[in-house]
Amino acid sequence: MSAIRLLVLGAVRQHGRAHGYQVRNDLEFWGAHEWSNAKPGSIYHALKAMAKHGLLVAHDVAPSEAGGPPRTEYELTDEGEAEYFRLLRDALSSYDQKVDVLSAGVGFMVDLPRAEAVGLLKQRMESLRAWREEIHRHWTPEQGESWGHIGEIMGMWVHTSETREEWTRGLIERLEGGAYVMAGEGEPWRGGLFPETED
Repeated sequence: MSAIRLLVLGAVRQHGRAHGYQVRNDLEFWGAHEWSNAKPGSIYHALKAMAKHGLLVAHDVAPSEAGGPPRTEYELTDEGEAEYFRLLRDALSSYDQKVDVLSAGVGFMVDLPRAEAVGLLKQRMESLRAWREEIHRHWTPEQGESWGHIGEIMGMWVHTSETREEWTRGLIERLEGGAYVMAGEGEPWRGGLFPETED
């Protein structure tokens, strides 16, 4: 899964309706251009492609005062809303997501009720444990056997699964301890990650 769909759908959703520059500005403010494929060209392409596929609806609004072409604002359709939450839930629960997808999921997790976010992260943690057990079961040298430097690969994956599980456990503990304002508890995005913009 690519992070760009989740990032763009989530950014549009925060505004209700947003044009490409707003989405780009929000994601750059968040630093997403540094840790994901959310570059300007990718953002505009994603907006147009998702509108073509029915996840967003495009609204032409008045041209700019400088005389440019009409600005297009985008809004999630019902299908776009469903896709956003599907991607968000998958980003939080899957153990093998790329870092950019997991980062996007964590960034938007406040759009979920607290109990649901915790449950998805617990699924992730269980999957990480199962993955580590699978590595040990199938990719551990027998007693007295040496795989040389190839064994370092297995060690790296075991270490990766352990550190990912440790980080996930910490986030679960913070959420269970009341960290952040989640969906249904107030305004999750007030003073949050996106810059204030004039409508």
